[in-house]
Amino acid sequence: MSESIFIPTAANKAEKYAAILPQIEALISDETDLIANLANISAVLKEAFGFFWVGFYLVKGEQLVLGPFQGPLACTRIGLGKGVCGAAWKEGKTQLVPDVDAFPGHIACSSASRSEIVLPAFKEGKVFLVMDIDSDQLNDFDEVDADWLEKLMRMVEAVL
Repeated sequence: MSESIFIPTAANKAEKYAAILPQIEALISDETDLIANLANISAVLKEAFGFFWVGFYLVKGEQLVLGPFQGPLACTRIGLGKGVCGAAWKEGKTQLVPDVDAFPGHIACSSASRSEIVLPAFKEGKVFLVMDIDSDQLNDFDEVDADWLEKLMRMVEAVL
């Protein structure tokens, strides 16, 4: 078990992801507790990138229910197809939103959130959880984030 993560400070976004993803994989590969793994992933991403909010919502029945996160108070339950998280769940694909105010039906858990990326993880062919990352900056996420975070979600699926 690792007690620390090396985060390169003088690196671009892709280089940071390249440095931290293998460390996250090592951190979660031997841990069987899902909540512990999701909590550590949230902490590493928040620390590495300074995102406004990083966390997970787990599918429970007909709702997404708040799981481990780092950041300010969050919405507790989200319906299928509601907001960015609900859209990622319903569509089963990454939602990259440069301006949350322009997203139809956006749920404003915090008025400070300006852009967002949400990625699903699958278990037995169905969305099991989504990872939600918010920024207080417009257009803060791009294909670099989507590509690396989708790789991270495949790691999460491997330990579900």
